[in-house]
This record gives sequence, structure tokens and C-alpha cells, in this order.
Amino acid sequence: MFRFLHHCFAWLRPRPARRRSGRFSLIWLVCIAGLGLGLSQIPSLVSAQEGGVQQQEERLIREFSLPDPPPERPVYRPQPAPAPAPRQRSAQPAAAPPPARPAARPAPPPAPAPAARPTPAPAQAPAPAPAQASPPPALEPEPEPAATAAATANPANQYQYVLEFNRSPVVGNRLRMEGVYPETRIGFTRPRDWELKSAKALIRFQHSPSLLGDRSHLIVRVNNTSVGSVPLNRENSQVGQVLFNIPPNLIQDYNEVSILAEQQTSETCTNPADPTLWTEVLPDSKLLFDFEPQAIALDFSRYPYPFLDDLSLDANRLTYLRPAQLSETWLTATSRFQTAAGQFLGFRSLNTRLVEKVEDVEVGDRLMVIGTPTEQAVLADLSLPFPLRNNRIVDGDNNPLPGDVGVLMLSSLEDNGVPVLVATGNAPEGVLKAVQFLVQSQDQQIGTGQALLVNGVTNVPTPSNREWKGYLPAADTFRLSDLDTPDRQPFEDKTVYGSNAPPVQINFRALPDDRFLRGSKMTLRYSYSSQVDPRTSAVEVKLDDVTIASRRLSDRGGRDAYTLDLPGNLIEPDTRLDVQFILNPRRSSVCGLTTDQQLWGTVHGDTSFNLSRDNVFHLPDLKLLRSGFPLTAPQDLSATAIVLPDRPNDPEVLTLLAFSERMGRITQADSVKSQVYLAGTLPATVRSEKHLVGIGRRDRLPFPEALQSDGLNLRQSFFRQRQESQIQALPDQEGVIQAVLSPWNGDRLLLALTGQTERGLEEVGEAFRRDSLFSQLQGDTVMIRRNQANPSPYNAQDYSLNFLQQTRPRRIEHTTPLNRASLFLQDYWFMLPTGIVLLALLLYGISQLYLNRLTKSGDVQ
Repeated sequence: MFRFLHHCFAWLRPRPARRRSGRFSLIWLVCIAGLGLGLSQIPSLVSAQEGGVQQQEERLIREFSLPDPPPERPVYRPQPAPAPAPRQRSAQPAAAPPPARPAARPAPPPAPAPAARPTPAPAQAPAPAPAQASPPPALEPEPEPAATAAATANPANQYQYVLEFNRSPVVGNRLRMEGVYPETRIGFTRPRDWELKSAKALIRFQHSPSLLGDRSHLIVRVNNTSVGSVPLNRENSQVGQVLFNIPPNLIQDYNEVSILAEQQTSETCTNPADPTLWTEVLPDSKLLFDFEPQAIALDFSRYPYPFLDDLSLDANRLTYLRPAQLSETWLTATSRFQTAAGQFLGFRSLNTRLVEKVEDVEVGDRLMVIGTPTEQAVLADLSLPFPLRNNRIVDGDNNPLPGDVGVLMLSSLEDNGVPVLVATGNAPEGVLKAVQFLVQSQDQQIGTGQALLVNGVTNVPTPSNREWKGYLPAADTFRLSDLDTPDRQPFEDKTVYGSNAPPVQINFRALPDDRFLRGSKMTLRYSYSSQVDPRTSAVEVKLDDVTIASRRLSDRGGRDAYTLDLPGNLIEPDTRLDVQFILNPRRSSVCGLTTDQQLWGTVHGDTSFNLSRDNVFHLPDLKLLRSGFPLTAPQDLSATAIVLPDRPNDPEVLTLLAFSERMGRITQADSVKSQVYLAGTLPATVRSEKHLVGIGRRDRLPFPEALQSDGLNLRQSFFRQRQESQIQALPDQEGVIQAVLSPWNGDRLLLALTGQTERGLEEVGEAFRRDSLFSQLQGDTVMIRRNQANPSPYNAQDYSLNFLQQTRPRRIEHTTPLNRASLFLQDYWFMLPTGIVLLALLLYGISQLYLNRLTKSGDVQ
């Protein structure tokens, strides 16, 4: 309309008199008529525009009627399981671990070697003598607290939890402290549902017989608060034992027990390098907690607690209710949730199992009900905020919810109080949307209440293939502050104290496809106290305990910088960089803790790195799988497809969950986008474009092509073939992990998780669950078998792994043409002399032909 008016005014602008005609009035009439018609259309245009905006808003924001009044929130009442029988300790000690090192923030310890469950507290615990300055009498070894507590009554729902020191990886078989003023720390957490009544620390120790009893002491602190001390005056290295009372108000969510020792062998000045300066804290030292479980209302504002608890002292326990028919949606949703659980828990233990009936759920489990009401009939029997009508979830007005709306609800079982998390919807799209809300960290933050209707989920962008949190940045130049600490915080200036200062530890984890070249540099920026002796003090840089450079400290003190070369062959995806300060005082004759603590060294966050690298890797190589590569590139697993047989059984589903959990533990992403397919519905585009993981027994494996290579081949009747060798095993209960290049895309990986029997498939799942087994993967084929009928989850010797390299790995390059030419010359260097000779002969022949032509033409006399 506006264009029409513009043309009208253009025709009606003033013109010369000779050009006017009788058509002038006709134009006026046409313009006025067109203007009237246009104005009459304006209301309809406005209403149409408003209607379009309203339709867009309705598509984006959909409100449903909620139950009124809202149902009462379910309450989770923890019921600790009874304590198991005490385990017998091994008489043969294993190899001693390195001494403990102080940590800036202690991480919760992993699952214990001896599983310790809460037990009913004794009605009247014997009152131990508190720690005192005078030498206490030698105490006899006490019986196991679990055994003692089990024989006593349970007063007022109070329980006792025993946390032994050997649950910490820094302890092992003993915690050794050396030097004049050594210190070590052990971290532990307090579960959220504890109301702590009392806490005690039972410390058992041995020390060198050379220590002076009147000048040597053992001091125990909890969260930097001293709870007592004991003199080191035992004769002939006898075992000492002392019980310290810990005020309950000192215990927080994250805690640390600090054990300090003052060890003197001389009345005047003790030599810090004296090898007789040692004290060992025995691994059966323990913390004793008396607590009362507290009921907690279930609410999504606390999610993922109580289903996943990073403060738990025991392994988390997830139990999935298995539908009668397993669909791709259920498998994908469950796999994504298990991956997210692995990401959240990190190194903490997780026990997972499947049940077919609610009656099989045990006390201490966390029940997951995933699926539509048709798949999960138990939803009709649970007390849920949104009721079911005709096997469909309805809103507050009894209207069925749309199929693409996800529903998340919290409940609990009436008989044992186990918390229940329901992720459902009236269609598979809604179920997947509900679970996707739970696996995306940014969406979890807005959850609250007992139930959620998930109308929409943000599509989190897929990170680049080289954007890995916790690893070296993709840029070649970066600072130390760009790296993360073990607790996933940016690195800041770090200071260590004392002549026996621990090293500053830095995670220097290279991306799996990094190949480092000559010329990689590190500029270490550090400072140190002016009290150090420059003749005997230095700073060292190590890569995985291999010293690569050292520099003597100058006599001026203060801030300094040191540039050194980084050897590329030592930088791996699990590399640790240590900066060790060797600090000695100027006056060695002056002794005392004050003088020792005046020695300090600091590593600054502006320490810089300049790396020279390219992207070259070889496939297949199971060693790369330790970091998840190439399945975890990108980190949200969007480039990986997992394929199961058309009718998966429980061992195959549990192997899927074990694999998904491991991928979660070794990735950090804001979302999970892995996809699970059944063998009969795998699209051809997915097969040719993604990395593939096939799971199933040998006769059910979705990709039999993985076992038809020139390497190990499994056939019927327990038949094995490798090249010309053929055998039949009776029976064959080994699990097999085999990696080959995808026959549909040579740049993609095909990973087969299989075995001749379901027992073998279970061994494959154990290889992904146990860190001690997964960290050994190498070659392109691994065969796993158990050495014990009932292997201990804490002893790697109960399993045996055989590694095979059956095919020559193919090199895959993502680099510049110049680097590719350099790689070609490195591989075929023996052809270089021949090439030079041939090139010289070719140039000589060309020059002779040219000269001959010039001679014939008469240009050359």
C-alpha cells in the first residue's frame, strides 16, 4: 500500500502547464479509491500479524493445568543396611605406595577395600582415655567396631559408621611420614542425611626407635583444628594406639584429617635427611561416627540427590526397572542417564543393576523408572502427582498430556522407603525429552518441586572435536591459569612450604590425537623466599616423575622465570607435570618449625606454554580408548552410535550401561547426545558416518564383520581361529574387546564388545567398570578372564588380560600439507638417497637436451 501511495504522489507532483491534461482528475480518482481500499485492509493485516505471533508463542510456551491442591511431597527416610561380617585381612603386605602429599582441597575417597556399612551404635560405648600430653599406656588392639556394634542394642535409631584409612588411595598398606616436620592429609565427606552425634579418630601408628620421646610428637587436626597429640615414645617400634574425640561441629561436607609429626633424634639440631626420621600410620586406623539418619523431602531443587550423591561414603546404587520390551528410546534414554551419572560422580563408585519387579528393589537402592505408561505398568501403582487415566498421563483437568511433553516425578516405595525417579511421557518423544532435561547441567538448575512437565529442552551446541575440558587447550599458546586442577577449578598461584615441600602438581593431559614436535617450550614463572640457601636450593620440573630440567635458585630471592624445552615423547593423555622446590635454609645450624616454614616457593598462574604439535593418530588402538578417543570426539558423544541385538538380554544391557558409565567418567560436556540403535533398525547413514560400538554375544553381535578380519575370529561351537591356527575351547568364558576400522568408513572406528557366552560378556562389562582393568587397554584386541570364582572388586589380580595387535594400524592425519610431506619423508627416508640421484639424473638429462637444441640452432659456438 505504501508503494501505491508513493506512485500516486509522484504522478501528482507539480508539472508544467503544457503537460497537464484531462487525465489529471482521473488519476486523482484512482488514487483516492486505492487509498480507501488499502485502509480497509489494515485491520485484517494487523489481526493476521497478531494471530501469527500468538501461534508462535503457543508453540513456544504451553501451559497445562496442574493438580490442585498439589500433592504432599514424598519424604526419603534413609534406612542403613545391616553391617556385613568382618573380612579377614591379608597377612602379606603389598607394595608400599608413595607417601601422602598435602592437597589444597581433599577429594572424597573412592570405595573402600573392606566395605563398611553403617551399623547400630552401641548403647553404652566404652569411654576411651582422651589423648594427653603425658605418655599414655599402651593399648591392646580393639576388636573390629562393626563386630562390637552388631552385638549391642540400637538406641533411638542411632547408627555407627566406621571409615578406615585404607579407603584413601594415599594410604595403601601404610602412611609413611619422613623428615623433621612431616605432614599428611586424608580427605573424607559427610553424607547429607547425617545428623552427627559424635566423632572419634582411632590412630594406630609405629615410629622409629631412634626418636627422642620427650621431643617427638604426633598431632592430629581436623579441618585445621587440633584435636589432640601423643608423644612418640614407644620402644622397639611397638604399635601405638590412641583415640581422639572430635567435636561434631567441626565436621562439614568436605573434611580433611591432618596428621603432623615432630620427629627429633638430637637434643641440639636434627638432620632433616636422617633416614631414621620416620613414623607410619597403619591402614587400620579409622574414624568412628555416631549419627542419626534424617528424613529429607524429595525435591528437584536438590537433584541429583538422593539418586546420585557426591558426598556419600559408600558406592551409589542405581537400579533400573526393566520394561518387558526394550525399545530404542528406552535404551537411548537409559544410556544417556548412565553417562551423565558417570560424569557427575567422576571417580566415585557406582553399582548398577536391572530388576523386573519392584519387589526386587533392596534397601539402599535408588529406583529409576523410565518409559511410557504402556512400557512401565508399575506407574499405575505408584503415588504420583500426575495421575493416569486409560494408561495415559493427564493434567489437573484430566486432559491427556501431548506426546512430546516429558514428565519427571519423584516418589518413594511404601514398604522400604526407596526413592523413585520417574521419567515418562505419553509417547517416546516425551520420555527422551524428560531424560534429556536431566542430563543437561544448565537445565537441571531451574528444576524444583516434586514434578516437572518438560515442554522444551535447549539444544546445547556440540563442542568441537578438540574442545576437551581438563585437557590441554587447542591453542598452541596458553597459560597455566587456562588449565584445570583435579577438582575442575582454574589453576591459581600455588605455594608450598618447608624443606620437605611437596611438589606442585599440574594435570598436563594432551589430547589423544596430539603429536608433539621439537620446539615446545615452557616458561616457568615462580618466586621463593629470601631465606633459602642459593648454593643448595633449586627448582625442578618433572613429567611423570622424569626430571626434564632444573635450575639453581639465585641469592636475591623474589620472582624469577625459567624457559625450558618440553620433550614431546613424554606428553601423554594422562601426563602429570610436577614443579619441585628443593629448599634449604641459609643457616643450617638453626632448627625449629618456624625456620622451616619460612622456606616457601610459589608457582604462578601466568606460567606460559608454547607448543609445537600436529594432529596425527593411528587406528585401531585400544590405548586411545583409555581417554575415550575417538568415540569421545566431540565430548557429547554425538559422533558415536551404540548398536545392540534386536532383542537385548540383561547381560547385553548391563554391558551397555557399563560402557556408557565409563564414557561419562572420562568426558566433561554440558549435554549427552549418544544414540542407541537396534541391529534391525540401524540407518545406513549412521553406519557410514559415525563411530560404531557393537554389543552382544558372538552369535548375536550386530557387526559380525568385526570378527571376520585376519585376526582373532570367533565361530560356533566355541571355535577360535587366528590366521592358520584353529582351536575349540570347552567352554569359552572369556570376554573379547576388538577394535577394527569400519568397513563402511575407513576413518571411523568399529568397536566390538562380545564373547562366546553371556559370562564372557559380563567380563567385558567388568573391564569397563574397573579402573584397574580399563587403564591397561592396549593393542587392538583384549581377552578378559577371571582367575577367581568370586573376584574381589578391589583386587586387579583376580582378572587376567591378554593383549593382541593383529592388524597394522592406519595413520590418520589432520595436519598441513607441509607436515604431511615431512611425515612421508620420515616413513620412507630410505628412498631419499635414491630420489636425489634420480632427480639429479633427470635434471642432467634435461640440461643436456636443452644444450643440444641450442647447439643445433647455432646459438652456441
